[in-house]
Amino acid sequence: MKKNLLKKLGLLTVASTLLLATGCGAGTTKIEDSVADSTQSEPAVGDTQVVTVAVVGEAQEMWVPVIEELKKEGIEVKLQTFSDYHTPNEALANGEVDLNAHQHHAFLKSEIDSYNYDLVAIGDTFISTMNLYSNNHESVDEIPDGGKIAIPNDPSNEGRALKVLQASGLIKLAADPGDEIDLADVEENSKNIEFVETEAANITSLLPDLDAAVINCNFALDFGLNPGEDAIFLDNVDIYDDDSYFNLIAAKKENENNETYKKVVEAYQSEAVKEVYKTAFKGAYLPTWEK
Repeated sequence: MKKNLLKKLGLLTVASTLLLATGCGAGTTKIEDSVADSTQSEPAVGDTQVVTVAVVGEAQEMWVPVIEELKKEGIEVKLQTFSDYHTPNEALANGEVDLNAHQHHAFLKSEIDSYNYDLVAIGDTFISTMNLYSNNHESVDEIPDGGKIAIPNDPSNEGRALKVLQASGLIKLAADPGDEIDLADVEENSKNIEFVETEAANITSLLPDLDAAVINCNFALDFGLNPGEDAIFLDNVDIYDDDSYFNLIAAKKENENNETYKKVVEAYQSEAVKEVYKTAFKGAYLPTWEK
């Protein structure tokens, strides 16, 4: 693994501008022309129902099997791409789109609290992995006493990183640290790990000089790492006590029980989408709907 990582460390880092708290801007190929963007929601034609879904970023391969499956039921899913994470909620609240799928529960809650949106989650999708990587060690057990581990310094990602480190066995957090976790909540640190707090986007460049680092999947992919293969400890959905970091499909509250929208969720929560997570996204996304 170390040789592979050394090769990958020579790759140019592509700066990511996506908000880390909401998802992983995986650098995969663009979605096929057959499911290209829609600029506005279109009315149903004949027996076909059109459902417009707001998404963020061009990497939306997971929607290909969803679109193909729903065509069989006379439902046309059209993706409308946005470049930021706030506008899709505004568009959904205003009725410009039917659904959105770009954020996790914590972000949606924050948006509802801030803007009084009448929105609701109607189905979970995935969690963006935050794995532990090392250029100098093959396993967690090799990390020495006094080893240096980098973690993101923003509140949301720092808390997640500490949960990952606890799951790896390197530290133990307080029994009930609450929603906002930081270094003050580290109760046991038997290896006297030195935590290097830094901007999430800069962590990959520090990897050669560290014993390990917890890296968001978008930066790992941009740096040439394979989340499913190169990590010395893999993030997983069982690490988390609740769904705060689980991404979701949202609708207006009045449409919470819309049967067509339920079919969209059902088609998404499928084995075919799981396979896309593994292949197109190299394990950067993990399905959460079965937890």
